[in-house]
Amino acid sequence: MALAESDIQYLQKAIARGSGNVIREHQSYLLEARLTPVAQAAGLDDVHALVAELQRSADRKLQEAVVEAMTINETSFFRDMQPFTALQEQVLPELIDRRKTRRQLSVWSAASSSGQEAYSIAMLIRSRFPELADWRVSILATDLSEEMVKRTREGVYSQFEVNRGLPASMLVKFFERQGLNWQARPEIRQMIHAEKMNLAENWRTTARHDIVFIRNVLIYFDVPMKETILRRVHQSMQPDGYLFLGGGETLLQLDVRFERAAVGNAVCFRPTS
Repeated sequence: MALAESDIQYLQKAIARGSGNVIREHQSYLLEARLTPVAQAAGLDDVHALVAELQRSADRKLQEAVVEAMTINETSFFRDMQPFTALQEQVLPELIDRRKTRRQLSVWSAASSSGQEAYSIAMLIRSRFPELADWRVSILATDLSEEMVKRTREGVYSQFEVNRGLPASMLVKFFERQGLNWQARPEIRQMIHAEKMNLAENWRTTARHDIVFIRNVLIYFDVPMKETILRRVHQSMQPDGYLFLGGGETLLQLDVRFERAAVGNAVCFRPTS
């Protein structure tokens, strides 16, 4: 039986409040598909009963489970290769020259899901820029989901996952077999610090990142939330840093302080004052 309109509206508001993720009318079918396992895990008959329980109680764990279930965790190694080519050919060489005195580099992979993007950046740095071996290089990977953060910290991926975009040479060099899976070697895992972060919440950071990847996530937010997130991102970046969005994402008609810049075949954005 289809969800009642009142259940759909309640869930839309709860999910938007919890994560900023806007579930539109044509996507309402996803609510039942993704939340039925959440209801069953909580010992409830169906999503209608789940809504009733959410309304009745203040169970934060159940609320978080609903929000996380509606989060898209699609990712892969070296996804959309152009940003990584831009990193290798222009962005990193330029930043290495600018940072040669303090010898530090900070990268943030936001909404990183299970961490393949962060590991791709780490492997690119280790394989292409040996001069950074004695630099302080930090890669922050954040995600809404505690499970995804745990997976990033462990750095364990299935054969299917490593087959999606990871070159065989990098698999052999940077991973080791763990039964049927592959685990990133310690020297790569130690480059990455994974934390839980809800981009829709009032997060604060004292870090000033040189490079920020926040790709394929802004499309799920409404305009005010996009602008709020991007203003906070701006505050978290070095003035000469680089921001990478998803291939189909744009800052047009958004009130934010970034300017578009083409780097090879990739498009990125630079902070403005």
